[in-house]
Amino acid sequence: MEKTLVINSGSSTLKFKLYEMPEEKEIAKGLLERIGFDGSKIKIKYGNGETYTEEKPLNNHGEAIQEMLKLLKKLNIVSDFNEITGVGHRVVAGGEYFNQSVVVDDDVIQKIDELADFAPLHNPNNLIGIKEFKKLLPNATSVAVFDTAFHQTLPEENYMYSTPYEWYEDYGVRRYGYHCTSHQYVALQAAKYMGKPLEDLKLITCHLGAGSSMCAIKDGKSFDTSMGFTPLTGITMGTRSGDVDFSLVAYVMKKMGTTDIDSILDTLNKKSGLLGVSGRSLDMRDLQAAEKDGDQRSHLAIKLFVKNIVRYVGQYYAEMGGLDGIVFTAGIGENEGAIRKRIIDRLSFMGMAIDDEKNNANVDGIISTEDSKIKVLRIPTDEELVIARDVERLK
Repeated sequence: MEKTLVINSGSSTLKFKLYEMPEEKEIAKGLLERIGFDGSKIKIKYGNGETYTEEKPLNNHGEAIQEMLKLLKKLNIVSDFNEITGVGHRVVAGGEYFNQSVVVDDDVIQKIDELADFAPLHNPNNLIGIKEFKKLLPNATSVAVFDTAFHQTLPEENYMYSTPYEWYEDYGVRRYGYHCTSHQYVALQAAKYMGKPLEDLKLITCHLGAGSSMCAIKDGKSFDTSMGFTPLTGITMGTRSGDVDFSLVAYVMKKMGTTDIDSILDTLNKKSGLLGVSGRSLDMRDLQAAEKDGDQRSHLAIKLFVKNIVRYVGQYYAEMGGLDGIVFTAGIGENEGAIRKRIIDRLSFMGMAIDDEKNNANVDGIISTEDSKIKVLRIPTDEELVIARDVERLK
């Protein structure tokens, strides 16, 4: 039985899923976290609901990968590594080099390395994973799947900034967008629920979680997206600010008496968003509970989150000249019915209406009323399955 391993190497984590292919049956998944820090943890789910957990030092991603493979055998998830015929790697930044998934060779490795500045917390670790697996599983086909690839269809007026054109030519300054596997997957699923070809639909997909982004999809392609040169811009996120006036960075630096731009960027990435506004939590569940208890900053954080999503929906509606459906996915999008309702209620002037019973029950698929002019859908994302399918296609 052929198996495909999907790998997501983060800055201090290693996530994986193992599938039987082409049946697309998930047989194991796991998380190795706090790599390079004290208290490293391993958690693997497999078989018939069995779970393996362990705390042990994982000094780097190479060690984590070796430990993961050792456990796949120890837990009898695989009996021979030759069963794994394909390995798919999520790579965050593909720049303009890659508009689709590719089989990894030396040239691909070199280009991923060149793009490290676009995603310094991710691309280097993505590359470590690619190199380590090619060494440990030399007979498996290695495939790189890029977070930016689906957005390479953006028209130039939607990916260019109003900055000197030479910045684009010399430094690659442009909008790249992220979360592409999630947007692509839920758009395809939405088309199935709506009974129409994706090419005939105008959709807005909302990937709402700790990291959040939105995508306008027209003619079956990514048409515009909220994240930009990096994942920092766009709507309010868990700890990321989303859109801000760049001049305020210079203003705050002067007020603070600092020239350390990295510390300011760290604040905008890790101490802003829902956490920064509320001063309490990045978790939408915590904020809704605090809001009920009368906490005004939590209330404000939620209002900003909802307002920015509504703003982008209006923008994309105008850009595409209409809208057939809006899709909610990821942690908040899939699980927080009250937030979905707040957003759709704000958009009722467009003819959207949510079915409260379906929304509250977190039904998969269409959750709008029968008379809603624009369909509202809740679709759980499956980025790993998209990667596994690309591996299968390229093997």
